[in-house]
Amino acid sequence: MNTHFPQLTDIRSPTFTQALQHKIDTKTKPLGALGRLEALALQLGEILGSDCPELKDPQLVVFAGDHGLVRRGVSAFPQDVSWQMVENFLAGGAAVSVFARLNQIALTVVDCGVNHDFLAGLPAGVGRPGLQVRKVPGAEHGTADATEQAAMTPSQCQQAIQNGIDLVKALPGNALLLGEMGIGNTSAASLLLARLGGLDVELCTGAGTGLDAPAVQRKTAILREVLARHPQAQAPLDALAAFGGFEIATMVGAVFQAAHERRVVVVDGFIASSAVMVAHALQPLVLQRCVFAHRSGERGHEFMLQHLGVQALLDLGLRLGEGSGAALAWPLLQSACAMLREMASFESAGVSEKASEPVESV
Repeated sequence: MNTHFPQLTDIRSPTFTQALQHKIDTKTKPLGALGRLEALALQLGEILGSDCPELKDPQLVVFAGDHGLVRRGVSAFPQDVSWQMVENFLAGGAAVSVFARLNQIALTVVDCGVNHDFLAGLPAGVGRPGLQVRKVPGAEHGTADATEQAAMTPSQCQQAIQNGIDLVKALPGNALLLGEMGIGNTSAASLLLARLGGLDVELCTGAGTGLDAPAVQRKTAILREVLARHPQAQAPLDALAAFGGFEIATMVGAVFQAAHERRVVVVDGFIASSAVMVAHALQPLVLQRCVFAHRSGERGHEFMLQHLGVQALLDLGLRLGEGSGAALAWPLLQSACAMLREMASFESAGVSEKASEPVESV
C-alpha cells in the first residue's frame, strides 16, 4: 500500500531540553517534588518548542465507525448503538460531551463510516453543528466482516487515512485529543495488538462493552479465526486494512498530521492507542508528540502500553472510550504548562536554593 505520510522530525534538542529541565529543577520546590508532572511539563515544552508553553484551542475529535464483524456477536450491544451514541454526542448528553464542556474543549464528531445517514432530510450542502461526515466512498456503512474478507481494501484504508490528515489540517489549536465510537472496535484493536505486538489474541481480548466470561471466550475464538484468515497481513498498513475500522484508520491519519504540526496529541484508551500503535510502527517519532491519558480497564490496553514503552497519566479503571479519559486528563496538561510559565524560581522568589547545613549539637 503506497501511502505518503507527513514527514516527522526529531523535536528533541539536547540544548533546549537541558535548559528546559534546568528551569523545572530550579522552581521553588525540592528537586523532583512534582513527580511525573515535571516529566509531562518537559514533554509539553519539547512538543511546543517553548519554555513557556501554552495550550490553545484544544480539539477533542470523536472518530466514529461501524464494523462488519459485529454480526458475528463480538459485542454485547447491537450496531445501532453506534449511530445512537453519535446523536447523544451531538446533543451534548454523553460523558465526553460533559467533560469537554467542563474543560472548555471543542468537541467534533466525525462520521468515518457509521451505518447511518446523519444528514437525512437536510438540504444538499447543509450540515449539522459539531458533525463532520468523512465517509469513504463505497463503504458508507462501515467495514466488511473480517472473517470473510479484509475489513477494508487498501485503497479504502488509504482514503480513510487521508481523510484524517485533511481533517486535522482544518482544525485550529495546538492540541488534539483523540476519542472514538464504534460497536465492535475493541475487537479491531485486539486484532491489531495481537498481530503487530506478536501476542496471543487471548491476552489482547477483553469484555469490551460488557461481555461475560463465556462471551469473551467466544469473542476470542472469533478473533483467532480472523487472524488465521489473514496470515499475509503482517505489515502495519496491511494489518490496519485487514483488521481495523474506518474510525481507526482516520485516526491514524489525524495522528500523523497532528504530529507533523507539533500539536500535542492526547491519547485516550485502548482503541485510540491502537491507532497510535499503527502510526508508531510506520514512524516511531510519533510517540514524541503523544501523551497517554489513562490506562484503560480493557484487558489489552496494558499490553499495548507496554508494547509502546509508555506510561499513562491516570489509572481509574475507565473503559468507556469516547475520549472521556483524554478530557479527564486535560487539567493535568494545563497544570504542567502553568507550572512552567508561572511558578517562581528560587532566584526570582528570593528563596534559598540549597538546604541549610545541619546545626551541630552542643
